Amino acid sequence: MSNALDRLRSLTDRISSFEVARTQNLKDLKKLYDDFEIDNEVIDFDNIFKYSAMNLAGISLQEENLGEIKEGKYVQIIVIESAKNGAKAKNINLAYFGRSDKLEIKKRTDVVEFVLRWRFEKSFRSMQHYHDMIDLNKKSMNA
Repeated sequence: MSNALDRLRSLTDRISSFEVARTQNLKDLKKLYDDFEIDNEVIDFDNIFKYSAMNLAGISLQEENLGEIKEGKYVQIIVIESAKNGAKAKNINLAYFGRSDKLEIKKRTDVVEFVLRWRFEKSFRSMQHYHDMIDLNKKSMNA
């Protein structure tokens, strides 16, 4: 019995820590959204999650060289709008920061952080979406 209780406590602690991390992530993401004036492109903060993906040009997001600039490139946060009604998916420039080699280190770090924080939250929203879809499927089988 103690073993099952310990596993339950461990699971509860883990879920709780993820929720705390998610809450803090959203606060930090919103601050960067404001700092970068992304509301000029996407007026409502919550609408930045309607995009299917977010990428970064000019700075690496690969784990082995995270934050490393790509010489001679321009730094841009790019979002991808999903294809609708037969139209092709569309890339949208969300924010532009100039040449990578001229970008100060603090700004570069913040830009990388913004994209990573967006992806972190997007993963939670995707997980919730599929959880809801599974519930909807179960309900339709019982109807």
